[in-house]
Parts: sequence; C-alpha cells; structure tokens
Amino acid sequence: MIPPEWRVYILGAALCLALTICSRNFGDRGGPYFMVSLTLAGIAYLLAIREFFATPTFSQRVVVIGLVLAAVWHVEFLRQPPGADDDVHRYVWDGRVQRLGYNPYLVVPNDPSVKDLHTPETRNLNNAYLPSPYPPGAQLFFRAVTAIHESTFALKIAFVLCEFAIVFVLLDLLRRTGPEQEQSAHLVLAYAWNPLLAIEVAGSGHVDIVGALLLVVSAAALVRRWRATAAVALGLAIAVKFLPVVLLPLYRKRVRVRDAALAAAAVALLYVPFLNHGRIPLGSLGTYVQSFRFNGPVFAALDQVVPPQLLAGIAILIGFLAAIWLRRKAAAFSPEAFAWPMAASLLCAPVIYPWYLLWLLPFLRSASALPILIWTVSIIPTYYVWHLRALGRPWVLPEWIMLLEYGLVAMSAAVVAFRGYTRPPANPALN
Repeated sequence: MIPPEWRVYILGAALCLALTICSRNFGDRGGPYFMVSLTLAGIAYLLAIREFFATPTFSQRVVVIGLVLAAVWHVEFLRQPPGADDDVHRYVWDGRVQRLGYNPYLVVPNDPSVKDLHTPETRNLNNAYLPSPYPPGAQLFFRAVTAIHESTFALKIAFVLCEFAIVFVLLDLLRRTGPEQEQSAHLVLAYAWNPLLAIEVAGSGHVDIVGALLLVVSAAALVRRWRATAAVALGLAIAVKFLPVVLLPLYRKRVRVRDAALAAAAVALLYVPFLNHGRIPLGSLGTYVQSFRFNGPVFAALDQVVPPQLLAGIAILIGFLAAIWLRRKAAAFSPEAFAWPMAASLLCAPVIYPWYLLWLLPFLRSASALPILIWTVSIIPTYYVWHLRALGRPWVLPEWIMLLEYGLVAMSAAVVAFRGYTRPPANPALN
C-alpha cells in the first residue's frame, strides 16, 4: 500500500513530466502531442485533488516539494514564446501607446496613421481592427510593466509573479480558515498544480491572474477584518476585468459604507487618464458582447431570441443572485462562495476561454467545488480549435467538445448534489 504522501509525489512527478512535454509543443497548441500531454496532466491533477481532499494532513515537506515542482514546469513554459495571436501582444501595444501619449480606447492598431508606433511584437496582434477592451486597472498594469521592459516576456514574468503571490496569500488564508488550520496548507497545491496556470499564465500570459490576485487579497483582508483594504482590492479587481462585480453581495455588512465609497473613488480615479470629453471609455467592449462567440452554450442557445446586451445583463444578474443566496446561506467566510457566483456568470457568457477560469482557481479548496474543478480540466479539449484554425478551418468549436466539456461538469454537479456537499462549512472567522 503506497502511503498518501508518496502518491502525491508520484502524481506531482507525472504532472511535471506531462507539462514539460506540453511546453515543448506549445507552438502547436491544440496539436496531438500538446493535447495528449495536457490531457494526461489534467488527469494527474484530478487524481492529486482526490488525495488532497481525502487526506486531512500532509507534512510541510509535501507543500515545499509540490511548489518546487510547479516552479519547474512554469519555467519550461516561460521559456516558450507566446502564440502569434495571444492577447499578450495587445497588452504590449496598450502599454506602449499609453507611454507615447495615446489613448488605447481610441487608437485602432491597424490604422495606417499609427503604423509607425508598432514593434515586431505588436505588428500582428489579434483583432487589430478594434481598440482595446480592457478596463483601466489592466491598462495601467500594462503601462507599468512595459515602462520597465517593453516585451511579452516581461509581461509573462509579471503575471507569474502575481501567480506566486497568490500562493503566499492562500497560505495565510489556509492558516486562518482551513479545517485543520496550518495542517491544511497542502490545499495550496490544489491551486498551484492546476494545468491552466502553466498554459495561460506562464505560457500565453493573461492579465486575468492580476485580477485574481487582487480578489484573493480582498478575501484575505475580509478574514482579517481589514474592511477598507477588502473593498478597495475588490474595486481594483473589477477594474482589471468586470467579472468579480457579481461578488458585491458577499460584501454586504462586511464592509462599511465609507469603505465602499473609498473603493468607488479608487476605481473612478483609474478612469481619469482615459476620459474622452468627459465620457467613460469602453473601447471595444460593446463589440465583444455583440459579435464574439466561443464555448458559451447558454448564450448561444438564447442568442437567436434575446438581444446580446440583454443576455450579458442576465449573465451578470445570475451571478448576483448566486452571490446573494450564498451570502444568506453562509454567515462565515467560504472560499467557494467566491467561486460559484463567478462560475454561474461565466456559464452564461458569450465567450468562455480557458483563461477566464483563472479567476476561480484560488477558491477551489473543497469537494463542494468539485464541478468547477472538473470544469478547469474538461475545458482542455477546447484547445483543439487552435489546431483547427492553424489548418485553415473556421474558428468554430465542434459540438462534441462542448458536449464533453459541460457533460462532465453536469455529472460532477449531480454527484455533489446527491452527496450533499454543496453546503459551505461553518467557520467563525468572519461574520
């Protein structure tokens, strides 16, 4: 009988080997070697999750070795250049034009009048016919990093540093709210070992991890009763991407009115450098809602009968309602209460790329979050579309992939509902 600790080591080694092979095939994203190795990594991750949840205590050595292994495969992905149309090239452009005195919400990258502003890394960025859609918090992050070094590699380094910062904040949260206090520290590996981090942070470089860090800081501040910090950090997370706005009900009676006002003021100040004749800029956000579609089965099913703007509002409303229900259900801090509203809102979104799930990863630390954990792995087949496009096929996700992806999520949700794991554990750490 292999003891749990050694099973974790074996699974960690398998995960490291699979992701290392995957990194060597990163240039052929969605290709056979990439897909096989990433799928094996996802299976190893889920088996490791089973060990983490089934065993209440692991030694500190397991945590240290586990984090070292995660660092190894992150380095392998950092060494690989991002894809030619990865969003990180847009990030470099947005940071660059800001520093040159332009407004990224107004400048269109393929406008002939700005062709001299491009560098080799920005010349072929995706959706060049549109201005930037990213909120001001993300824009100022791009500007700050590119001011240090203007490259996709610099941004990927910054994103990985944010990812590792989440590890340290989670360790503090686990010490304060975990079921066994410091003995639950191994659950940080449920976050650090998720393959999406390697692919979408160290590999492609996505700004979502910055918002996830701010959101985790906000949650940690709530536990410590640092209410102003919690409110401002949430506001800044919303200013990176709008997804966590659905979590506002979780902060009811946990932050004061003056804290909320301070957060609103901080977000408003972020918009000041980008105002256009006194108007708040949205860039291409409206076009995104109106025209972009990928891996969103709920939105696609209703898009023919309901206007897309209304559907986007419904997605936000569903997240709000989930947060209200969870706020009433659990008076204490529950990490899953942060994950479920965002997951519900994403499920109804017009576009669900794998990196959108980065927001959820830090809050998946118990069996009640099993359907979302399954989703972070069942979404892996969507990468096949990148391979199809490289072969000249249209950017359309095959129906069998969505059926597999959401079928696995539905089955895991049925198991959780049957076993009654959806009730968050009581914890007196926060009221």
